[in-house]
Amino acid sequence: MIESPLLEKLTGYIGGRWTDSADGNTFDVFNPATDEVIAKVASMPEQDILDAVEAGKSALRLTSPYSIETRRKWLEDIRDALKENREEIGRILCMEHGKPWKEGQGEVEYAAGFFDYAAKHVQALDSHTIPEKPKDCTWTVHYRPIGVAGLIVPWNFPIGMIAKKLSGALAAGCPSVIKPASETPLTMIAFFSIMDKLDLPDGMVNLVMGKASMIGKVLCEHKDVPMLSFTGSTEVGRRLILDTAEQVKKLSLELGGNAPYIVFDDADLDAAADNLIANKFRGGGQTCVCANRIFVHEKVADAFGEKLAERVNKMTVGDGMKEDTDIGPLVNQPGFDKVKRHLEDALEKGGKLVAGKQPSELGNGLFFPPTVVLGVNREMACYQEETFGPLVPMALFRTEEEVIEAGNDTEFGLASYVFTSDAERAQRVAAGLRFGHVGWNTGTGPTPEAPFGGMKASGIGREGGLEGLFEFVEPQTVPRGF
Repeated sequence: MIESPLLEKLTGYIGGRWTDSADGNTFDVFNPATDEVIAKVASMPEQDILDAVEAGKSALRLTSPYSIETRRKWLEDIRDALKENREEIGRILCMEHGKPWKEGQGEVEYAAGFFDYAAKHVQALDSHTIPEKPKDCTWTVHYRPIGVAGLIVPWNFPIGMIAKKLSGALAAGCPSVIKPASETPLTMIAFFSIMDKLDLPDGMVNLVMGKASMIGKVLCEHKDVPMLSFTGSTEVGRRLILDTAEQVKKLSLELGGNAPYIVFDDADLDAAADNLIANKFRGGGQTCVCANRIFVHEKVADAFGEKLAERVNKMTVGDGMKEDTDIGPLVNQPGFDKVKRHLEDALEKGGKLVAGKQPSELGNGLFFPPTVVLGVNREMACYQEETFGPLVPMALFRTEEEVIEAGNDTEFGLASYVFTSDAERAQRVAAGLRFGHVGWNTGTGPTPEAPFGGMKASGIGREGGLEGLFEFVEPQTVPRGF
């Protein structure tokens, strides 16, 4: 079992107090590197979820809202607490997720960045009076907190994803009911352990864990939860749209991806290969922004494939707690099986294995080696679906128009990447790609300072940047007559 000063309680947190499951039920948390149970966490019944919503409602202040200065202090305190506990939270994250410890610590720093940015820019949510005086009135715009927000986060970035949402919610003065993924609840419990020591109002942050379908149903149907912020699959996102339609709830959805990574013949191939390694294998390839379809110009495909294979073959797969590990295990067996299925399908349909192992050579456990396949086409599962693993499928292209069409040949529109030394071409391709994020000569993903979100079936709304702060408020216009 895992031991940590941040995991003295393995329960929910409601109204400023640690709350045992009313019926005593628990669920197991596994270390994917060892397949061992490392914790038994409270699985909370419906009444606990209802109590969490009520606690959030009691913390909401509309007629006497929390001041800008108060909200800024909350955000700064959380930022500082995350930085102070970076190593331990990163260790816990590594143990339940599998990503290398150094990567887990980097995620904690990334999370702290969202609270830092929100603290520095929370003033943007202060009321303001417009300079014009139409209809002989003075017009003031207030940004009111939308109310209790349900925040539902996935397992692939257990601390990074909640930071994106909670920083915006607290900046707006919104209480929240937070549900982590059942694969990675310990990182969230550790986060609440540090928040418990801060001067947050009781009920401002509430933690519930357990059966996703039941918790989701309560949050969707409860009249006192006017907003849901969810990161996860497009399938679940569509269901949330339907389940909240009757109440016309506000939704912020970051959903699935199928990112194209385009390498033109004039690109710096070494830089493109280095960026692809950093982009694709972060979190073992289990990210919605990592390259899923790699399009390489036919003139440089062989050279780029060689550079990529050389780098991939030097990577170390193993337990994330070992210092030399580059890629940890996949989070669970279904995830492993999906990557294997995609690899088998690609090879059966004519793909060529450039680096990695044949499917028959894959051993037991959840460790999947980094794998590169050349000759991918749109009939293959790895082209149509988000693999969510360390498989690099490479397809060839000839023209700019062709690759823009191929990049957009998906219902998703979250992240994309373009490598070319031609600035005008880069601008044309970026404008033509229907993706919320287009990296030019970089494989970097989101940052706290800029808005991030999807087009098409990849979501609604934005997180990060000033746009992310405005997700949790409702503008109210007050004209005053003379």
